[in-house]
Amino acid sequence: MTSLARRRVVLLLVAVAVVAAGLTVHELAEGWAGAFAGDALYAVLLFVLVAIVTPRAHSAVVGGIALTVCVGVELLQLTGVPARLSAAIPGVELVLGSTFQATDLIAYALGAAVATVADLLVRRRAAGSSRDARTTPSADAPGARPRAGTPSR
Repeated sequence: MTSLARRRVVLLLVAVAVVAAGLTVHELAEGWAGAFAGDALYAVLLFVLVAIVTPRAHSAVVGGIALTVCVGVELLQLTGVPARLSAAIPGVELVLGSTFQATDLIAYALGAAVATVADLLVRRRAAGSSRDARTTPSADAPGARPRAGTPSR
């Protein structure tokens, strides 16, 4: 499996976990804290989905795209369209929300920032794991010997 395919599989598993966490928060957590956590998880999910589609993109770019989409969805709520869709189609409210709240923008920024930093750390660790390691098939072979008559240093 290539590293990009492996990244996508891991991101897909993370997306499932984030959806499960988001639905749990939606059902169990009440009040402002629950809504804030749910909005932050929404931004994390968007980060993961963008990263699945663009696995080579820099983490900061993915975070910026995710935050932009979140802000766009929140601003769309000012039009009333998501509220009307939520009333007509079950589940739409989980994706588009229904009413604009400025504090949601803070939660989105925090969620996107946390996801970006986490992705940067994971990628740095993955890149560093093979930096000093000998990974070629002949890595354990002895080094080249100097030719006879050639002084070694």
